[in-house]
Amino acid sequence: MSSTRSVLAVVVLVPALIALALWAFVWPNARLAPRDLPLGVAGPARATAPVEAQLAERDGAFEVHRYAGAAAARTAIEEREVYGAVVATPGGPELLVASAAGPSVAQLLTEAVGRQAGRPVPTQDVVPLPAADPRGSALNSSVLPLALAGIAAGGLVTLLGLRGGRAVLAVAGASAAIGLVAAAVADSWLGALAGDWWAEAGALGLTVLAGAAGVAGLAAVLGRAGMGVGSLLVMLLGNPFSGVTSAPEMLPEPVGALGRLLPPGAGGSLVRSVAYFDGSGAAGPLAVLACWALAGLALLALGPLLDRRPAPAAAVRRTGAGAAA
Repeated sequence: MSSTRSVLAVVVLVPALIALALWAFVWPNARLAPRDLPLGVAGPARATAPVEAQLAERDGAFEVHRYAGAAAARTAIEEREVYGAVVATPGGPELLVASAAGPSVAQLLTEAVGRQAGRPVPTQDVVPLPAADPRGSALNSSVLPLALAGIAAGGLVTLLGLRGGRAVLAVAGASAAIGLVAAAVADSWLGALAGDWWAEAGALGLTVLAGAAGVAGLAAVLGRAGMGVGSLLVMLLGNPFSGVTSAPEMLPEPVGALGRLLPPGAGGSLVRSVAYFDGSGAAGPLAVLACWALAGLALLALGPLLDRRPAPAAAVRRTGAGAAA
């Protein structure tokens, strides 16, 4: 009977897990489209009215922010309030974008505004990506390794049986070391990140710590099943829902909102902020990662106390009866 159940578990659970993985990774990318994507419109009201009317035709695609002029719109892009801005000029519309905020979004805006204008629109990249990584491939590719690093660190702490202060020290130390190594590779070697080196290392390390602490903390409370739950949240949902390769506003809801609340999505946004925007827009993702890290570390620290919980009365009676027999 036990063997039959094991066979059924393999036959049913593995395909179900693969179906879930395919849904999580394929469906969001197959439904990429702007959804309330923050976009600025700059210039006098009379000049911007036609532009806003054209943008409104794409119902729900753009969240329009109005600015007095190009300088204000440029500042808003640099502070990560909007992904780009259409500037109304006497010669026609011009476009400001930030490829560092997402190359695919910059391309989408260029194509959309040009299509509405009926001609190519003069475009300026306000916050460009480094010349060593003009497509942003390094940041896009870093989400999976960082997620795997967090799962590996948290899982190893669990499998080695580390508890309490030792577990906290191991998770924190491993995450800090990974952050330093990742910054050395992405910034010092590849030149793909262009911000403050130590801020980048801290952002990368905190991203790993959030995942590692979450996995190990859940395992401390739920046992090895908790390690599976944590891995599911960080890898199977967090990685494809992160929006790092596009933007959270390009993903179907509620995927875009959920991704920002998981370590990979928050970590990718934080690294982007410190690497290209001098920390602008970092507060939200920093808070998310801090919550994951602190909650996970708290559960790890409480692990030994949870082990000392008194056994249920029924279990005690059964143990006593067995001893008497």
